[in-house]
Amino acid sequence: MTQAKVRLYVSQDLAAGQTLALGADQARYLVAVMRLGVGARIALFNGRDGEWLAELTEAGKRGAAARCVAQTAPLAMPPDLWLLFAPIKKARTDFIVEKAAEMGARRIVPVQTDYTNSERIRQDRLQAHAVEAAEQCGGTFVPEVTGLEKLVRLLDDWPEGRKLMFCDETRVGEAVGLADAAPGPWAILIGPEGGFSPPERARLEAAPFAHVVSLGPRILRADTAAVAAMTLWQMALGDWR
Repeated sequence: MTQAKVRLYVSQDLAAGQTLALGADQARYLVAVMRLGVGARIALFNGRDGEWLAELTEAGKRGAAARCVAQTAPLAMPPDLWLLFAPIKKARTDFIVEKAAEMGARRIVPVQTDYTNSERIRQDRLQAHAVEAAEQCGGTFVPEVTGLEKLVRLLDDWPEGRKLMFCDETRVGEAVGLADAAPGPWAILIGPEGGFSPPERARLEAAPFAHVVSLGPRILRADTAAVAAMTLWQMALGDWR
């Protein structure tokens, strides 16, 4: 079976023999950038039906269509892990979303804390970054990127049974990790550049579902901390073991 050189996310259902229209941007990419024509093989996924090998049945710069030939991979769900983070500068927020999608977050939640610098996000743009990351890393699942939510409200309505890995920058250098943590649904919380406020820290330390963690002997930037925290969790409790 010919291996596809291009991998695209689509919103339509995927099944054997299914023909679907591709968007103008995708058509332009396939034809003008990748120089593909009718009969070329591409890989498609939608976050629900796994990955499918498809054949281009139409190929124009303004439109294209593809027919599903065979499933090449089933849907592979990542661990039940959420990443909660305070938005920072645009490029670094984009980086956090991209890396969270690559590293196996199931849900990505921008949160507004007392010291959060940014009070607005473009949810559609961040979701697009998650899609692009899944396209590039070979994932068959795309995490949801939610709208900006207030941390205090999230804690008020915290779901029963989900544990929270609270990355506390004041614990830098301490031997505080996940050695005694149990598997199950989890979330990771990364604070803003200014850290957590005293009331937030006090509430998190007192929360029965929170597990305080140090990310090593140095204070990390927020985007670095997100990658470090997800790596630590995946190695201890996720699907990297």
